[in-house]
Amino acid sequence: MVVTDPDVLGGYRQDRALDPDAGIALALVRPLTTEQVATTVRWAHEHRVPIVPRGAGTGLSGGATAQNGALLLSTEKMRDISVDTVTRTAIVQPGLLNAEVKRAVAEHGLWYPPDPSSFEICSIGGNAATNAGGLCCVKYGVTTDYVLGMEVVLADGTAVRLGGPRLKDSAGLSLTKLFVGSEGTLGIITELTLRLLPAQPPQSTVVATFPTLTAATDAILAITGQLRPSMLEFMDSVAINAVEDELRMGLDRQAAGLLVARSDAPGEHAGHEADIMLAACEKAGATEAFRTDDPDEGEAFCAARRFAIPAVERKGPLLLEDVGVPLPRLGDLVTGIADIAANRRVLISVIAHAGDGNTHPLIVHDPSDPEESERAHLAFGEIMDLAIGLGGTITGEHGVGRLKKPWLPDQLGPDVMALTRRIKDALDPHGILNPGAVL
Repeated sequence: MVVTDPDVLGGYRQDRALDPDAGIALALVRPLTTEQVATTVRWAHEHRVPIVPRGAGTGLSGGATAQNGALLLSTEKMRDISVDTVTRTAIVQPGLLNAEVKRAVAEHGLWYPPDPSSFEICSIGGNAATNAGGLCCVKYGVTTDYVLGMEVVLADGTAVRLGGPRLKDSAGLSLTKLFVGSEGTLGIITELTLRLLPAQPPQSTVVATFPTLTAATDAILAITGQLRPSMLEFMDSVAINAVEDELRMGLDRQAAGLLVARSDAPGEHAGHEADIMLAACEKAGATEAFRTDDPDEGEAFCAARRFAIPAVERKGPLLLEDVGVPLPRLGDLVTGIADIAANRRVLISVIAHAGDGNTHPLIVHDPSDPEESERAHLAFGEIMDLAIGLGGTITGEHGVGRLKKPWLPDQLGPDVMALTRRIKDALDPHGILNPGAVL
């Protein structure tokens, strides 16, 4: 349960953000039960030892970065799940992977919609901690829309239950919503009650390429103005070429942008919606656009989109962002990022959950080159400022963590920052839960 081997601790110092400021932890704790988590937190509370909670370590904002002298508390061994087909709920421990939850509920003809691109390797607890989204969230919502209840260990080691398998519940404050997205700064989630849906119907898929970024974003607005697709994803030319380098799918290397759109409307309505999306792409000036009802072909394009981050990462280490804007400003954001890339002379790829305005700018840089690294970090900050200036957010689904913390006051403003701090201080008066994250 408790590990102090430096070689083992070294593997837990960072998440996928590879925060260079990661510290040296005191020990690693891998509990199996809520009571073991509570015992650990009580000890830490009594001795004023900070705790950094951790799931699968796939976070992209430095939320699970080790701190000097802190305990690392990994929920990876907490992997129980039970499914109730009557209430359409699942009770899960946080160490299960998102994909494992999907497979377990699919055996009962049910579906858990949130699907981060890393769904095969990210934990359900980490998804709740960051309020993760995914490709189908344009229609089905994000993690908080599926968390009906939880068990959470507070900063003094007290375990409390919030919510439950009820679709409606207006009793008291919505504390469940408070903990979802709190990134382990208010408590440590040890169990989740998840809302499930019937299995997703077959989907029709539309794929389109565009000669300009503006044409692509025009198509996005035209589609979302007429219907709500079950997926609407974007890749720019850098991502297209990076994916094509690896997968050899025959993607158009000359395209400025590519859209993958899907409809899962029942029966013939899926094809009807796909035709509307196809027409919108053609009217916006697509160089190529086609529809497929073949599930394997459609899934191949979705897999290509999911592969975009690792494909671009093969060009070099990434500074990865998660900025989002209101849909009418998406074109301004995408073209503004292109301008920043040109001005700072850095390679930036943009992929996006286009249907909800959430983009992932990927800044490729060489950390060993001080001058290039400085330009990359300047671009990182300018993209944050751009998103805020467009009425957007510094994080749509990855969380603030430690890497985006400097820009949070600019988005929230002093009054909301003060309120957030008061909530943190009330629930964690000694500041032992994930210190340095978010606030």
